[in-house]
Amino acid sequence: MINTAQLLADEAKYCSFGDTVHYVNPPKIFTGCEGSYMYDDAGTSYLDLQMWYSAVNFGYKNKRLEAKMIEQLQELPQVASQYLHPTKIELAKFIAEDAKSKWGHDGRVHFNVGGAQAIEDSLKVVRNASGGKSLMFAFEGGYHGRTLGASSITSSYRYRRRFGHFSDRAQFIPFPYPFRRPKGMTAEEYAESIVADFRRKFENEYHAVWDPKTNQCEYAAFYIEPIQGTGGYVIPPANFFTGLKKVLDDHGVLLVVDEIQMGFWRTGKLWSVENFGIQPDVLVFAKALTNGLNALSGLWAREELINPTVFPPGSTHSTFASNPLGTALGLEVMKMTHEMDFGRQVRESGAYFLEGLKELQKRHKEIGDVDGLGLALRAEICTEDGFTPNKALLDKMVDIGLEGGLEYQGQKRGLVLDVGGYYKNVITFAPSLMISRSEIDEAMVLLDQLLTKVKKA
Repeated sequence: MINTAQLLADEAKYCSFGDTVHYVNPPKIFTGCEGSYMYDDAGTSYLDLQMWYSAVNFGYKNKRLEAKMIEQLQELPQVASQYLHPTKIELAKFIAEDAKSKWGHDGRVHFNVGGAQAIEDSLKVVRNASGGKSLMFAFEGGYHGRTLGASSITSSYRYRRRFGHFSDRAQFIPFPYPFRRPKGMTAEEYAESIVADFRRKFENEYHAVWDPKTNQCEYAAFYIEPIQGTGGYVIPPANFFTGLKKVLDDHGVLLVVDEIQMGFWRTGKLWSVENFGIQPDVLVFAKALTNGLNALSGLWAREELINPTVFPPGSTHSTFASNPLGTALGLEVMKMTHEMDFGRQVRESGAYFLEGLKELQKRHKEIGDVDGLGLALRAEICTEDGFTPNKALLDKMVDIGLEGGLEYQGQKRGLVLDVGGYYKNVITFAPSLMISRSEIDEAMVLLDQLLTKVKKA
């Protein structure tokens, strides 16, 4: 048995609090995991419906991926990044050839170790390609990381507040949030109105971003999450991105797609942007590439933006970029998910999960909205009017879920939930993509029990 009290006391004394956020007080300590479950020291099972912010898409302790990691450990676990090893090249080729088959463009893959670091690399790519332009467009509610560069295109001021003035902070554009759209508009009309407002910026020079005499925009790129992650798994209307992309193409603004949270089949496609019929100029990925077993991230960019002539050796560098453990795992993830119609499996499981949420919504008027694409799903927790955000209720749900005092089929259970949304009132569901129907059924029972318990409390 672990000494929980001593561990928490040591954490309070010796650990920086700057690198973590505790959802509950005292913080929860887990000691085991497998499949869709985390375990505490007492052996209680916690059904995990967020899977490390979508980093563990393929389940904890995935046997095939663990076997590949052990194999690589025994073969070539370490090599300096200035040298080559086979899986770096093979993984880059797999991603680049897949991109060309979908979008028709030659491109190259560039690796790093974390999502925010890959965003930083992408900023270098687009600044370089645009002749040094440092200004970007991004979305309200968008999240791209907390390094200095990534914070400049993340809409939350709290990530920038203590670190000085950000002269290159993005211009943030509203994201079409269907549940909270203006009254009297359909979701599609709302999307069209946002695109029209954005297009208006380019009508003449006095709208501050466009010089019609030279056909030059002051902004290099638009950073998007096709589905907002931290913003609350907001899914835009289907017509939104096609309209936005036309404005960008008409004015020479690059499109950078952040797939850090929604990539690797979360939405039923390898990349979530595939659901919206547009092509990226740069695509950034991380998290589930290695199923959370090793830090590896990267980006794909069109050939003309990243070939060695325009983006030469040494343009960025990380000691652990393209490390062999990470690239071996990433390659195995790609092979594993391309051996079958993996997207169909995710879409079918997601549809089953969404139907369960809709049934739950009928029994609890505090669930104002449910939506989903693949196994990226949301439930917006509100007051009894079904619309006013209710952060306090969701906070209690998280607390009680992590206490491990729920019950399922006569056994103690816990529930791991993630909180997102503009008002921190959205449960963002990112279960294992391997989740079974019986585990989804369990999730609905536990959520029903949890809501009932919290409302009584």
